[in-house]
Amino acid sequence: MKNQDKKENLGYWSAKKKVKEIKGFYVHLLVYLFINIAIIAVAAYQDGDWHTLNNIWTYSTAFFWGIGLFAHWLSVFGPNKLFGRDWEERKVKELMEKDKKRNWE
Repeated sequence: MKNQDKKENLGYWSAKKKVKEIKGFYVHLLVYLFINIAIIAVAAYQDGDWHTLNNIWTYSTAFFWGIGLFAHWLSVFGPNKLFGRDWEERKVKELMEKDKKRNWE
């Protein structure tokens, strides 16, 4: 297999993996919305009083699950500024430069 074919094949599988991650996030988002709307609707219907929706326990699932959903969003769409590929490349170059200077001294 030619080197170019290998690169294209890796690019395809990388893109396919990214699409799968994005799809996974959207499924997670839809489940989050459906379940939390159902929880709030049941809480409202159960007591027949909209004042019970002021209860913090009604929203606790949405809040804590929302934190997890945000983390999922960051892993799929968020910037990898801290330890992403750019950071790795910069760090490798930095360490190579330090090593080069140390060897010349």
